[in-house]
Amino acid sequence: MMGQEEFETLLNFFKALGNESRLKIMGILANRECTVSELAAMLDLKEPTVSQHLNMLKESGLVEMRPDGNHRYYSFNVKGLHSMNKDLFSREQMAALVQPFEEVGDAWERKVLKTYFDGDTLVQFPTSDKKWRVVIKWLAQQFEEGVQYTEKQVNEILTRFNPDYATLRRGLVECHLMEREKGVYWKVANPVTTPSED
Repeated sequence: MMGQEEFETLLNFFKALGNESRLKIMGILANRECTVSELAAMLDLKEPTVSQHLNMLKESGLVEMRPDGNHRYYSFNVKGLHSMNKDLFSREQMAALVQPFEEVGDAWERKVLKTYFDGDTLVQFPTSDKKWRVVIKWLAQQFEEGVQYTEKQVNEILTRFNPDYATLRRGLVECHLMEREKGVYWKVANPVTTPSED
């Protein structure tokens, strides 16, 4: 499964390119080095705006900066993109963004997940305790063992699947799939599963 750090890197990458001006900047820098003022003139943008775009692209590893006297020259970071492509954009890593239901449990559990999920969005909470546990068990697999999460981090991960992160977080703890102490959460390594009635 893709870890939180890798997920954030991918998210930042797509955010960085999800803007017309930043895409144009990337296109220009793929051809040659430019200063902020040169880019601003070509794109008819203010220099502070261009600087903000460049900072975001730089943080994502897509652009690098070379100082030369009083000038700073920006260029497309080909090595950074190749590295990201190799590490994050493999078929396996992209598939790991959301664990496919086909690899989960038995046929009944897969049917439950497909019933209550639309893609990776939990569209409805099961009223049956047994089905609720299937959903919660799948959500627990989105966390890594041996990693301590703040409550904010848990909320951010759960919000990807449903905005009611509080109910999901409580479910993880009540089903003994995650432990909590002083605002810190961690996944239970070998949870004890108890049979429950519909």
